[in-house]
Amino acid sequence: MLFHCNILALVGGGTNPQYPPNKVLIWDDHKSRCVGEFAFIFDVRAVKFRQDRIIVVLEYKIYVYNFTDLKLLQQIETLANPKGLCGLSHNPNTSVLVCPGISSMHDSCIACFTLTMDGLLLATASMKGTLIRIFNILDGTRFQEVRRGVDRAEIYSISLSPSVKWLAVSSDKGTVHIFSLRALVVGEDPPNQNVSGESPGMIHQNSSTSLDAANVGANPSSSLSFMREVTRYITEFGSQNTVMIVGMDGSFYRCSFDNVSGGEMQHQEYVRFLNINQRLKSPAT
Repeated sequence: MLFHCNILALVGGGTNPQYPPNKVLIWDDHKSRCVGEFAFIFDVRAVKFRQDRIIVVLEYKIYVYNFTDLKLLQQIETLANPKGLCGLSHNPNTSVLVCPGISSMHDSCIACFTLTMDGLLLATASMKGTLIRIFNILDGTRFQEVRRGVDRAEIYSISLSPSVKWLAVSSDKGTVHIFSLRALVVGEDPPNQNVSGESPGMIHQNSSTSLDAANVGANPSSSLSFMREVTRYITEFGSQNTVMIVGMDGSFYRCSFDNVSGGEMQHQEYVRFLNINQRLKSPAT
């Protein structure tokens, strides 16, 4: 979906898809009809929107289309990309698209990444999932690294706050971690000295605020392993030091964090939009 716009991209999925998984339908919700479509030989892995572009991601190729007339503008060959990883800037003054390539950012393959809205910073995680690294898009330098943990984990989502002062990471460990970033925000004075005596190229940050999502609205003794195996969470920053966490099981959390002392987040709101178990049951006859 393009922000709050009425335009959506629909791609078939699941065991019984209503639409072919190798086709993208551009849906106008105001008109309640399809206004365009793209068909491919291979399955579509992801679709990204910005106000002037539509990006369609296949496993080995990315297609860039003009938003207004759906004209093909560019084709980009990529490495194997089964997750459909793709980042896109949304600032009209910058045009940045990020996809898997041959540049080495981690010791193992990239599993997840996100761009800032202006496309100038890139946060990445590997298949190992222990480190999150932040890169400067303009010159490719790495200027910060944060450690999520020492155990291997699958990273579900990475998000950056609009001010680029905070980074949130969700994983299959059933937790969400928030890290403070050292990124220089436009309009701020540069720091007088490096933190912890480290080189200007990278700052290593170990402290974090964490939320054990399995302990919210459920029995922690039984739901922890269940959520690790089944539930995926994605995170986004809200206003006034809050984080919104959405689970694939239909759960929604809004939590606040202390931007000075850190520690455990405080649960402000919990809503369950879907009852997965009930939905999967056959209706009584």
